[in-house]
Amino acid sequence: MRLLGQILLDAFKRTHADARRPLDAWQVDVERAQWSGPQDVKNRYPSASFLADNRVIFNIKGNSYRLVVKAKYQNGIVLIEWVGTHAEYDKQDF
Repeated sequence: MRLLGQILLDAFKRTHADARRPLDAWQVDVERAQWSGPQDVKNRYPSASFLADNRVIFNIKGNSYRLVVKAKYQNGIVLIEWVGTHAEYDKQDF
């Protein structure tokens, strides 16, 4: 998959050093993936949650952090929309 919005991940990793390794691993995994739909994501990430408009929520570092992306399966694109702590996620309105 082609990953867009990496600037959000980079900025987050600078302020949350403990998230760096899990986010780096997630990034490598996604860039190697070829998802054709939500089931492919669920097969690899059983704890992933799905919202309307092809948004996917990933739990990062034991659910300490949340990562929200928009998947465009037919184009092979994953767009990073938001990353933050679990507590910050609870205040969002996706």
